[in-house]
Amino acid sequence: MDATRRFWGIAAAGVLLAALAVAFGRPILLAGAGGVGALLVARQYAFVRSLTALDDYLSVSVSPSDRYARRDDETAVTLAIDCPDGVSLPLTVTTKLPVIAGSVPVTERAVRLDAGEEHATTTFAVEWPAVGEATFPQPTVSVTGKFGLFTETYERGPEPVVVVEPRQPRRLHVGEGGDAAAAFGGHRTGDLGQGTDPAEIRQYVPGDSLRDIDWKATARLAYPHVREYEVESDRRTVLVVDHREQLAAGPAGERALDYLREVALIVAGAADRASDPLGCYTVGDRGTTAERDPATTDAHYREVRSLLRELRPTEAGARADSTNGRSGSVRGITDTHRSAELLAGDDSAFGATLTPYLEERDRYVQLMERDPLFETVRTRIGRLEGSHWVLVFTDDTDRAALQETVRLALSEGNQVVVFLAPTVLYEGGGLADLDTAYERYVDFESFRQELARLERVTAYEVAPGERLDAVLSASDRR
Repeated sequence: MDATRRFWGIAAAGVLLAALAVAFGRPILLAGAGGVGALLVARQYAFVRSLTALDDYLSVSVSPSDRYARRDDETAVTLAIDCPDGVSLPLTVTTKLPVIAGSVPVTERAVRLDAGEEHATTTFAVEWPAVGEATFPQPTVSVTGKFGLFTETYERGPEPVVVVEPRQPRRLHVGEGGDAAAAFGGHRTGDLGQGTDPAEIRQYVPGDSLRDIDWKATARLAYPHVREYEVESDRRTVLVVDHREQLAAGPAGERALDYLREVALIVAGAADRASDPLGCYTVGDRGTTAERDPATTDAHYREVRSLLRELRPTEAGARADSTNGRSGSVRGITDTHRSAELLAGDDSAFGATLTPYLEERDRYVQLMERDPLFETVRTRIGRLEGSHWVLVFTDDTDRAALQETVRLALSEGNQVVVFLAPTVLYEGGGLADLDTAYERYVDFESFRQELARLERVTAYEVAPGERLDAVLSASDRR
């Protein structure tokens, strides 16, 4: 609590009366000084009581129009204050701004309640010139006592968070063979039972609940029928995001990583809205760079999105040689180990013929186990219990390793979706010869289709729309 200049003026007058009483021997002046002091103490006591009562009933809320925003966009923020019985003292509430927010005049983000008023609100726009997590500090409540003798300032209300993300790369394309992909479906399991989506009608059998009887179908078919519904369940989503040096291809802001990151952010936002368990593992040239096991808290969703926004391509440094294979099946690592064990100690002509081949394959297995993407899936996804929706974000630089990684990710009944950046659409000068670029894209598309033919695998291309259109136009001239 602070005393105002008016308080100190009155207090000074009381002191002056006391001094004059002593100087001139006038007790009446001393009584006046005592009265001034008593008045100030009484007003202070009344102010403290009014503050206590106000604190019990005052409600302050700060509500951004959206939890997520793009850099340079604006977010509408509403400040509202309520006091059901009306305030006994005039007060002003001012919203504080996050560090990364643009400037907003104080008059636009403050509201005032005069004595007796119950509600006040204001809405203002906040611009976001920088990327990051923006937390609004608690608003400041400023109360002025009756007669303007005292003031009190304190913080009250929520601390909402707005996540500011980079602007979307130009014309993000996600699809198959140049065709845009439809939005991802709901959380359908294929199981029948209690749910919200009607699935089928069947005849009533003893044991069925009377609540499930479809009376319209019963009247139409002349025999009791029940309606079954498709069960909905949480979709446990795991993102595996590659940000190795090879994902730096492309101009600043439109690199392969930028486009893949945008899709990952979209998926993370969908998981947040559906309250689905979400995990995220990022992969650099030297291995796993970050891991967030699946969780469903608001703080976890924000942490995953912040992690994705801050990803930068790593530097290769010392790493295992890449096989750089083109499309074509690669024998499974598990099969290789099993075959090697069966032929161990086999001195027959058959064994002598196959053993060198398997030794060469074993060297390939060792290289695969040093592949950062493969190792991340093996060590992180492999330890998760139950089936998951595994989304892999990478490019087609090392196709053989990616095939093995996808096969490994399918374990435990997982569903796998691969978001693949075609290298030809990001390389500098890659479109100088459109005919050659088109041939390379056709080769990429054959590889994508090969991945998609695997059971429980979906593969999408992620590309700049303008560059993809340019490459596809080469086919029209043929």
